[in-house]
Amino acid sequence: MADQSSTPVPPQTQQQFPNLVALILKSESMNDEERKYWINILPAMTPEQQTSLTEILTNERDQLAAIDAKYATKQNMQTVSIEETSRERKTKRDTLKSQEEKSEEEDTEKEGQVLKEIDTM
Repeated sequence: MADQSSTPVPPQTQQQFPNLVALILKSESMNDEERKYWINILPAMTPEQQTSLTEILTNERDQLAAIDAKYATKQNMQTVSIEETSRERKTKRDTLKSQEEKSEEEDTEKEGQVLKEIDTM
């Protein structure tokens, strides 16, 4: 198992408590000193204490994962919104450009008609 910290884990502790060691090593709320403390006292903890620590660390992991998922969804929604806004702006620019070109053509046509009328006077 790849550690996320520089906390050494005695092989016997790793073998006896693999899931709990993994939770401790991956905990984002602990520094290396705290991880070392919890790993060192694991063998002396009662089963109830081990269960409690497992529940706390699992809950922490799950809550952080939920926050990450919510943030990722929010980011994705913002990206989609930005893309939609960009498409809408492009469509509006294209529409305005088309209208402008049509207006210029009409102006040129009217200008030609006025010049013809002036020539016939």
